[in-house]
Amino acid sequence: VIDSDSGVLLFLALASLGVYSLVLAGYSSNNKYSLMGSIRASAQMVSYELALTTAVVCALIPAGTLNLAEVVDYQRAHLWQAISQPIGMLVFLVAAFAETNRLPFDLPEAESELVAGYLTEYGGLRWAMFFMGEYMSMTTLSALFVTLYFGGWSLPFVDFSGLSGLLQALIGFTVLAAKIAAMLFLFVWVRWTFPRFRYDQLMRLGWKALLPLAVLQLVATAAL
Repeated sequence: VIDSDSGVLLFLALASLGVYSLVLAGYSSNNKYSLMGSIRASAQMVSYELALTTAVVCALIPAGTLNLAEVVDYQRAHLWQAISQPIGMLVFLVAAFAETNRLPFDLPEAESELVAGYLTEYGGLRWAMFFMGEYMSMTTLSALFVTLYFGGWSLPFVDFSGLSGLLQALIGFTVLAAKIAAMLFLFVWVRWTFPRFRYDQLMRLGWKALLPLAVLQLVATAAL
């Protein structure tokens, strides 16, 4: 809700604090399964944050700004960046799944190996707050994803500029909410479709596939 010139940096700075909650939750539980889950969470989130941040930079370079409203204006004047930068979009999408610990990347909570990992010793409201944080993270990453790559609150070939300011705001909010809802549906759909990765596959995908692809997209975008 803050129209900041450093909006993306503010978002990434706040989002990066999430790893502390998982690490401290597992460490303070005095349970080996919780500790293993928290270690997995820290390694996974740090690894995939690199690819995610690089994909964010890929979307910012053409617009030449860190202001999310100006990124949306750029896409309104040109193409959605999902069309012009499909590799960056896919990298961001996969990294978002890993950042939110959703299947097939839910290694920190793996019920079959770690009995729910860092959540093992928590119940009631404490348990609910972890899941509330996870779903809030899904929603905010979905909002950032559709803002950077799918035109945010705009629609292609539709111009709302002739309408009143209030009507523009209502239509824009509805469009953005619909895009976020579609992204959240994708999160749930993938959860019941793909099996969980092994831990070595998880780390190999992050470091040997996603990060090189993101850097390649970054170099190509900057060159063009």
